[in-house]
Amino acid sequence: MSLIPSIFGGRRTNVFDPFSLDVWDPFEGFLSQANAPANKDVAAAKVDWRETPEAHVFKADLPGLKKEEVKVEVEDGNILQISGERSSENEEKSDKWHRVERSSGKFMRRFRLPENAKVDEVKASMENGVLSVTVPKVPEKKPEVKSIDISG
Repeated sequence: MSLIPSIFGGRRTNVFDPFSLDVWDPFEGFLSQANAPANKDVAAAKVDWRETPEAHVFKADLPGLKKEEVKVEVEDGNILQISGERSSENEEKSDKWHRVERSSGKFMRRFRLPENAKVDEVKASMENGVLSVTVPKVPEKKPEVKSIDISG
């Protein structure tokens, strides 16, 4: 199983996860960095998704973004969408750029939530460039057990 992430572009997501909407691109990394789109890093915002007994917790690295530049939405009742845009730096005519590595542009990540997600109670917060989204889970119903007296 440890070979799968390296084959599929070094992602930490599970390729067999039915809830992930990430699509494997067989040509990813085929072009040189010089030909890559300028917003590739932003478009590929890194997101961790962990499940606790109480909730699904998403953490997204969005360095340099303010909470006003990020949107968290639930679409179609079970699709969590995290999107936003990083503005490009203002260029001055007198400036001489030696290197531009920070990316700008729009990004969007989408995740299919499982049926046990309480989408009406989603909470999001942002601190130090890390977006945290918590989606509470519906508590599991334990089967009701009724004791029956044995006569005789």
